[in-house]
Amino acid sequence: MQNKGLIRLFAILLGLVCVYHLSFSYFSNKTEEEAKSYAVSKFPNDVVAQDQAQKRYLDSIQSIPGFMGITYKDSKRQELKKGLDLKGGINVILQISVKDILKGLTNQTTNPVFNKAITLTDEIQKDSQETYLNDFFNAFQQTADKDISLKDSDIFGNKNFAEDFSSFSLDQVKQSIQEKVDASVVSAFEVLRNRIDQFGVTQPNIQRLGNSGRILVELPGAKDVDRVKNLLGSTAQLEFWEVYKMSEFNDYLHQVNQKLKEELAKEQKVSEKSNSNTQNTSSENQDEDLDALLEDAKSNVDEQVAQNNPLFDLVISMRTYPQGPVIALVDKKNQQKFDAYIQKFRKLLPKDKRYARFFWGKPQQEEDGLVTVPLYAIKGNRSHTPKLSGNVITDARQSFDPSGNVTVSMQMNSQGARVWERMTEKAFQNQSQIAIVLDDIVYSAPGVTSGKISGGQSSISGDFKIEEGKDLANILRAGKLPASADIIQSEVVGPSLGKEAIDSGMFSFVVALLLILVWMIFYYGRAGAFADVALLLNILFIFGALVSLGAVLTLPGIAGIVLTIGMSVDANVLIFERIKEELNKGKLEAEAIQDGFQNALSSILDANITTALTGVILFLFGTGPIKGFATTLLIGILTSLFCAIFITRLFIDSYGKNGKSLSFTTKTTQNWFKNMNVDFLRKRKLAYLLSATVITLGLASLFTQGLDQSVDFVGGRTYTVRLDKPVTPAAVIPALEKQFKSVQVKTSGLDNQLKITTKYKVDQTGVEVDKEISHKLFDALKSYLPQDMTYDTFMNGSLAKKIGLLQSIKVGPTIADDIKKAAFWSILGSLVVVFLYILVRFRKWQFSLGAVVAVFHDTLLVLGLFSLLWKFMPFSMEIDQAFIAAILTVIGYSLNDTVVVFDRIREFLFINADKDQKDQVSLDFTVDRALNSTLGRTVNTSLTTLLVLIAIFIFAVPLRGFMFSLIIGVIVGTYSSLFIATPVMYDTAVRFGLDLKKDEYDPELEEVTTRTVKA
Repeated sequence: MQNKGLIRLFAILLGLVCVYHLSFSYFSNKTEEEAKSYAVSKFPNDVVAQDQAQKRYLDSIQSIPGFMGITYKDSKRQELKKGLDLKGGINVILQISVKDILKGLTNQTTNPVFNKAITLTDEIQKDSQETYLNDFFNAFQQTADKDISLKDSDIFGNKNFAEDFSSFSLDQVKQSIQEKVDASVVSAFEVLRNRIDQFGVTQPNIQRLGNSGRILVELPGAKDVDRVKNLLGSTAQLEFWEVYKMSEFNDYLHQVNQKLKEELAKEQKVSEKSNSNTQNTSSENQDEDLDALLEDAKSNVDEQVAQNNPLFDLVISMRTYPQGPVIALVDKKNQQKFDAYIQKFRKLLPKDKRYARFFWGKPQQEEDGLVTVPLYAIKGNRSHTPKLSGNVITDARQSFDPSGNVTVSMQMNSQGARVWERMTEKAFQNQSQIAIVLDDIVYSAPGVTSGKISGGQSSISGDFKIEEGKDLANILRAGKLPASADIIQSEVVGPSLGKEAIDSGMFSFVVALLLILVWMIFYYGRAGAFADVALLLNILFIFGALVSLGAVLTLPGIAGIVLTIGMSVDANVLIFERIKEELNKGKLEAEAIQDGFQNALSSILDANITTALTGVILFLFGTGPIKGFATTLLIGILTSLFCAIFITRLFIDSYGKNGKSLSFTTKTTQNWFKNMNVDFLRKRKLAYLLSATVITLGLASLFTQGLDQSVDFVGGRTYTVRLDKPVTPAAVIPALEKQFKSVQVKTSGLDNQLKITTKYKVDQTGVEVDKEISHKLFDALKSYLPQDMTYDTFMNGSLAKKIGLLQSIKVGPTIADDIKKAAFWSILGSLVVVFLYILVRFRKWQFSLGAVVAVFHDTLLVLGLFSLLWKFMPFSMEIDQAFIAAILTVIGYSLNDTVVVFDRIREFLFINADKDQKDQVSLDFTVDRALNSTLGRTVNTSLTTLLVLIAIFIFAVPLRGFMFSLIIGVIVGTYSSLFIATPVMYDTAVRFGLDLKKDEYDPELEEVTTRTVKA
């Protein structure tokens, strides 16, 4: 190998760059540990106070230069990014409502054809994989008459479109609508990004997901779930309306109350008549005293109905006044009932109030503990458009009123200022109020006491906390969303669970690394020590590359690094085994090393390229942690190749340059796998029978009891909860079923930690629904939690005992279908890509067929075993996105092993083709010889990889299901490369012929790699 000095210099520079990038993580972690120590010393027994003190400490020193002038702020910005599963935080996928956008583009048309098409689209979307817009076009075509068109002026042919649709074809109209929808989604993306940028979260991530109208938002370290959901889900539809006084609606409310009394009286009479008939039928012979009792009961019912006031009984009296804007104050638990009553009798409104609209205000906690909600009557109009809306706001700031209450002050543009001046002047003259409405909720309805307000200044008050005021100002500054944004998938990971994930992941990482380092020295002696040094440099390069690329490290990502380390040993194993073969041929050590590196190169490249192809598929189709797994896998493959081919070679050549002899074995292992002569092909029929039996049992189980599918594939909500003491799932199911009707409960890792899954209201979105479900969860589990635990501390899951809600995941039905689809295409895509690669690489379809059959075999075996075992294993074996990553990794590993064997078969066939006809050996002898010659490498690589996986399985509890699938995959993959892939290739070669001539075996890749090594 020439140019050693250049390679050495490149390796040193690369190492220094990696150390530089990783130094930022070191400084930020060191500073945070100092902040934590300070907070604990100040508040030793108060976890919440510690958290706030740590935050204040970091805020105060973030711009102070430290070592080499690096500030905490700089180091935090450039440190290694951790995923939610390691750091805690919130991950949501928002669906921008294309339906709202379409309605907006039609100016909220009342066209019955359009509205019918929208309703039909909503139904189609439940089982559709198409976008909402495409389904709408199809639904409109089904619904519309010949005379109705998308181009009609009351549908899309309006001022929202600059084009004149009259000359447009239908496809051109659709294209124009598509462009408008895309522009609205882009606008929503920008609005959300502006909101998040001002939220104050370190390393936020927001990105569009294709053209589906979905937006991914990741906020590592965010803890206040409700605050984040309000920030993301609020459309910020700000409106200013004139309101009626309470005295103006007294008559209407009394009429509604009277109507309800009459209905109640009718129901009572019907009930009374029914009871009377029943009594007469069953007691015809009773004495006259019974008739008298019934008559008394009837008079009591009439009196009760007369005294009953169905509507006013829901109103909290003495807390409103006639000239005020609140027409009723209602207990929050009665809000829906009261709203239903007044909407039912809207026809009772007088003509001058027929356009009135009812809006509820913000819920308020009263001194007596009661939660009340005020109701306002807005002076609406035919088009339901306010005189002034939020698009006139140019700036908004959180501030305080003279009494010290939190408010949000706003500044309007010149146009808004003029309208605001007229509205406030009119309100002053009429002594009325103006309601400030945000997303159909009245935040305040102030009166104007000092004449008209000029200059466009206004403010919103509403019993805000400081953070609520900041968020509202942030939302108003960023602007309103063009449509509602529904959270269709969410994941919330508590900080305590994230810390435990880091601890278990890093511990398993260290244990696995030590096992490999010891094994390499034990098996290969001093050469193994050189490989270990190259392996440690490889780890440095992997982490350095992650930081420099801004990639996110996740728990599956740590598994990917550890797995990469296990598989990277394979390159050194291949090289060392080939060197040993060359030494056994009697070659000098220097020549054997040269030929060993050169001959192993083809197998190393083929094996790593096939694994990398599955990694690319995983990266393209995966999301979140799975993409992190693929990222570390791909980076690890590149760095492993560099370290194995060049760094290890540098050490070996440097050691031998002074004539020192280097042994590639130890006394214990020198005769292992030497002169092996296993007749693999003769055992293939037994292997076929064994595989067919296991696969048949697995398929039968798949069709009968199926798989334990997670919410990723079926939709629903999953909560990971840690209780105060050990508990069995059966013990808590009755209490949970009272709240959710249908629920699944499993032990998750620890015996006091449960994973609770329900589909309760999974198709409903919004912060209120999420709050309702989390309250129900808390109520159901209250008896298994500490007595002093409140709902808030339960939701935080960050107490000193780390008890409470640790993680919550929500996946809507639509996105669950999309995840299934992506999983199917990722597996199918990897199979097709690998088949084509092997076909091009080996130029014989028999090799491709053998490899793909082996992959199908491995996939079916893993699925079948999971189906057979998931009910009996003491850990979760859910089929989720991580499992798909495991399947693809198994595919990559199986192909890695198979390609190495095929490469040796091809080499022996090439050598055999060079002989005279009489000296040529049979195909079965050639195949068996190739399998035996690679057996040492196969067992060695599989054993080191299994050591790594078993270490993670034992110590990284959250990854046990994931690791179990990989352990099965490695065992099955090793077996299939020997007993499935190669025999299938052999049988098809015998059946259809395999004529490998010498001129067919000289691919360009061998020429390129040979020249590279010699250089």
